[in-house]
Amino acid sequence: MAGKMGGTGVPLRGERPRQRRIQPAEVRVDDLMSAAAELFIARGIEATTVDHIVARAGVAKGTFYHYFDTKTDVIRALRERFSQDFLSRVAAAIDACPRDDHAARLSAWISGAVATYLANFQLHDVVFHDFPYSQRQSREKDAVIAQLATLLDEGRAAGVWAVPQSRAVALILFDGMHGVVDDAIAAGEHAPEPLCHLLSGLFLRMLAT
Repeated sequence: MAGKMGGTGVPLRGERPRQRRIQPAEVRVDDLMSAAAELFIARGIEATTVDHIVARAGVAKGTFYHYFDTKTDVIRALRERFSQDFLSRVAAAIDACPRDDHAARLSAWISGAVATYLANFQLHDVVFHDFPYSQRQSREKDAVIAQLATLLDEGRAAGVWAVPQSRAVALILFDGMHGVVDDAIAAGEHAPEPLCHLLSGLFLRMLAT
């Protein structure tokens, strides 16, 4: 019958040899990063080895070193992915609101930010664990602040808000949101709705002309 192998393991005439399924590079990288994230959260960074990561991802060790030199490189990549996911989710929430409804757009930023942070705070704690406070700026935070400052600039241009320095105000709002959510997490409260309602009310009153 067609499809059977000869005694030597060579395909019989008329049968195409089986080919190994090779995953695209982006899939292999994503698998490695996801495996590392799970292990970092469960075991801690120090206790997680490259052997653990490749075993969880189901790839050869050489595959890891083809894309990353060290575990630190994986953490940097996870930090970048976390930040891009945060920005994308928040942007989607904002874009669902009318362009001229600035209060709704700010509330959407708050809702998107709070929900995304609550859903991923364990990964956040892992990938930003070594961020030194002596380093006053980071590319990832700057991107988030720029997104929020753009909303504030739009509201100011429309005469809705009194915002003298949009970046300074964006920093206050972002760090305030971060602190409130961290406090809720510490108290074991993970429901986003009450936090979003509280923050939206506070921030909109702060910005009112």
